[in-house]
Formats: sequence, C-alpha cells, structure tokens
Amino acid sequence: VGSQTMAVALPKDLRQDASLAKRRHAELCRQKRIFNARNRIIGGDTEAWDVQVHDQKIKEATEKARHETFAAEMRQNDKITCILENRIKRDRKNLCKAISDFQQSFQKPETRREFDLSDPLALKKDLPARQSDNDIRNTISGMQKFMGEDLNFHERKKFQEEQNREWSLQQQREWKNARAEQKCAEALYTETRLQFDEAAKHLQKLEGTTRKAVCASVKDFNKSQAIESVERKKREKKQEQEDNLTEITNLLRGDLLSENPQQAASSFGPHRVVPDRWKGMTQEQLEQIRLVQKQQVQEKLRLQEEKHQRDLDWDRRRIQGARAALLFERQQRRQQRDLRRALDSSNLSLAKEQRLQKKYMNEVYTNQPTGDYFTQFNTGSR
Repeated sequence: VGSQTMAVALPKDLRQDASLAKRRHAELCRQKRIFNARNRIIGGDTEAWDVQVHDQKIKEATEKARHETFAAEMRQNDKITCILENRIKRDRKNLCKAISDFQQSFQKPETRREFDLSDPLALKKDLPARQSDNDIRNTISGMQKFMGEDLNFHERKKFQEEQNREWSLQQQREWKNARAEQKCAEALYTETRLQFDEAAKHLQKLEGTTRKAVCASVKDFNKSQAIESVERKKREKKQEQEDNLTEITNLLRGDLLSENPQQAASSFGPHRVVPDRWKGMTQEQLEQIRLVQKQQVQEKLRLQEEKHQRDLDWDRRRIQGARAALLFERQQRRQQRDLRRALDSSNLSLAKEQRLQKKYMNEVYTNQPTGDYFTQFNTGSR
C-alpha cells in the first residue's frame, strides 16, 4: 500500500500544476495584448475583453470542478483514515488480550523456579496452611493466600478455559471482519487511484493543447515583430545615410575645413580670439615673437658673461685668502719651532745643574758626618 501511495500524484501537486498552467496562459495572453502596437495605441481591444471573459468562465468552471474533486478526495481520505485508526485500535486491543491470555495460561505459579519452597506435598502430614479461603490464620505476614491459589481452582480453571475458547472464536470472527474491511479499503483505494490517473491524463491533455496554442501565437507574433524590425532598420539606415551626406556637405562648405582666419575674430576686441576657431598666428605676429626671442637670447648671454666675471673675481679672492692663510700658518710653525728649541735648551741646562748639584751633594754626604752635613747644608742654603 505504501509503494502504491508514493506512485500517485498528490492533490497539492495537481493544484500547483493547474495554477502554473493558468499563470502561463494568462502571461502569454497579456504579452500578446501588450506587444500589439496597434491595439495599444488606438484604444480598447474588444477581442481581448471577450477572451478575458471566456477565460474567466473557464477558470471558474475549472475551479469548481477542482474543488469538487478535492472535496470527494478529502471525504475518501477521511474514510480511509478512520478505517485505519479503528484497525490499529483493534490490533492493539487484541495484542493486549493475547499477552494477558499467555500470562494466565503459561505463567502459572507451578512453573515458577521457587515453587518447591512452597510445595504443599512437603507438609502434607501437617495441618494444611488454610482450611478455606476465609481462614483467620491466613494473615498478611503468613503469605498463605496468593492470587490464583483459591480452593475452587478447578471450577475457575474450567471457566477460564471456556472463556478462552469464546475469546478465540471472537478473535477469529474479528480477524475475518478485518480481512473483509481491508479488502474493501484496497478496492476503494484502487478505484480512487484510477480516478486520479484519469484526472491527471485529462489535465495533461489540456496542458498540451494550451501549449500548442501558445506556441502558435508566439510564432505569429515573432514573425510580425521580425518583419517590423527589418522595415525599421531599413528606414533607419536610409535616414542615417541622408544625415551623413548632409553633414559632409556642411563640413566641406563650412569655415572649419576651409580654415578661414576671420572666423576666429572675437567680439570683445581685435586682440582677442575664439579658441575653438583659431587657426594660428599671422606672419607679423610670428616676426614679433622671433624678435623678442632674439632679445631674450642676447640678454641671457650678457647675464652669463657677468656671472662668469663675478665667478672669476670670487676665485681670485679665494686664492689670495688661501695664500695668506698658508703664509700665516708657516709663520706660526716657525715661531712654535723656535719656542720649542729654546725650551729644550733651557731644560737641558737645568738638567745639567741638577746632575752637578746631586753629584756634589753625594760627595759631601760621603766625606762629612751627618750633623756637620746638615749644618753646612743649612749655611749654604742661607
């Protein structure tokens, strides 16, 4: 069922395709009306209005049929949804009932692993743990009475078996009913799918017819536009040739190419000209400019000669100053050399006197006692 559902076109897709087809058709009609120059310039287009009214009626009829189809489809889907929900609830109920039956049939106390601890045969010589279901000895702490261990176990078991049999028969009947409902739902789904396929084929056929009509109208419109474009280009080319010929004639006869100097005369005075019409200077103006240039050259030569003489004067003065500085430096060197020689001779004489005095002192010290030496030294010093 899931794979079949994926293969069927959804209502949303059908609505979207129908909306796209209508928009395309409306756009083509609008372009046809807009690009028709005659109808757009002269006035109203009655044919377009009639087509719009016809299209509106077709649109309303299509919308009505589409809404009815969608309503029938929604009712069918709601019915299928209710059937599936009831089936899920019934299956859940049957599963819970089967689990309960299994627990009551196969999870009895006798099958437990700890049943030997409470086996009644182990204490059959003793007093039974309870005489009846309402025995006052069966306290809560005694744990002698549990669910499913009553004295009427056999009657209850027979009743449960009968009940299980009834449940099994009821489950079989419900299973048969579910199978019948499922077959009915599948047949209904198949019928609905066939209806959807027929509707899709019909819409596809309508779309193909509309597309052919649109293509034919577009082809005719393009053909008329191409013819009109060719005619317009011919007219534009002819007009351009005439304009070019007129422009060439005006240029040849005008003052621009003839270079008439009178056209540069300005209305503000004879010394001023119009820049965009000026054709050059006259011979008198050129001679005056050359004369001024010669005067400028002579003036520049004179200035260069004066600058050269001034540079020679400054060079002579600089050489004389350098020569005087050199002579002064030589004189200072001679004076320093003479001073150094005099100082050296003075130092030499003083050194000789000191050596003689030291020698004399050494001789006196060696020949006289110490006291006499000091007395004589003091006397000599005085």
